[in-house]
Amino acid sequence: MIEGPMEGSSPVSPCGFALEDLLPHRDRMLLVGEILTVDGTHAVTASEVARTWPMAGLDGVAPLILVELAAQTAGVCNGWERVRALGPDSDKSGWLVGIKRADFYIDRLPFGLQITARAENTMAFDKLREVTSHLYHKDDLLAEVVLQVYQV
Repeated sequence: MIEGPMEGSSPVSPCGFALEDLLPHRDRMLLVGEILTVDGTHAVTASEVARTWPMAGLDGVAPLILVELAAQTAGVCNGWERVRALGPDSDKSGWLVGIKRADFYIDRLPFGLQITARAENTMAFDKLREVTSHLYHKDDLLAEVVLQVYQV
């Protein structure tokens, strides 16, 4: 049986684990704020654009950061699968990520903007996965990102 998150970690998500159990990211590199849903094929996360995010300027953050947010949301899904199989203390590293396509529909992300990201494993073969992500603010599509991830 898999135990839940360690004491002192972030709040437990609906999947029963803290972000730190699923992702290796910490401090200002952790962009995901909350896990809304997760299963073996997809994850939905919520985040708020912050001044501490990488690439932040005086007027917000470059939309390129949405690629990283898409990758972290994919990591939540794939991390959940890892934790279910190997436990929360299992190795969190080991993914090579390539950007197959990224389309942005916003010029700048203002601070405080609420983002919902959905990442879905649209193809899986052995250790290779293709992940399609859609990132929204309310009903407005901010970006579509397709990643190819390989577990090393």
